[in-house]
Amino acid sequence: MSTERNPTPEAPESGPRPGRLTAAAALAALEGVALIAAGVYMLVMGLAGDPDNPEQATTGGITLLVLALLPLLAARGLLLRRSWSRGPAIITQIMALPVAWQLLQADSMAIPAGIALAAVAVAALVLLVNPATTEALGIKGPGNVQDDVK
Repeated sequence: MSTERNPTPEAPESGPRPGRLTAAAALAALEGVALIAAGVYMLVMGLAGDPDNPEQATTGGITLLVLALLPLLAARGLLLRRSWSRGPAIITQIMALPVAWQLLQADSMAIPAGIALAAVAVAALVLLVNPATTEALGIKGPGNVQDDVK
């Protein structure tokens, strides 16, 4: 067994983390925390409040808590510069856009929440597809893969 340390494909070049990558991680973490807050609220209201359907409120709260794992894990991966983390982060933003649209269609206090969610999702998408972010994560685009076969 060798004691040499082999570089892993998960660890791109060292150096300072780009600000865009940190901002994308912060936005993903913000969405995860918001999902946790909404899930806890639904659980508390389902158990202690007087909802029309307590089972539905409890199930919705648990679902939101489980869904919060995706952006939180993606945020952690982005901070650690793991290339796999960009996929879940992008998926989270794409899933947030229809939710924001539905909030914007409401005729209530949900409209500001829809505006905020749409702004966060679009900003995070722009940051995640930025070439500096892609390079910092060690992701090679199409046509940039070196052919090892000679």
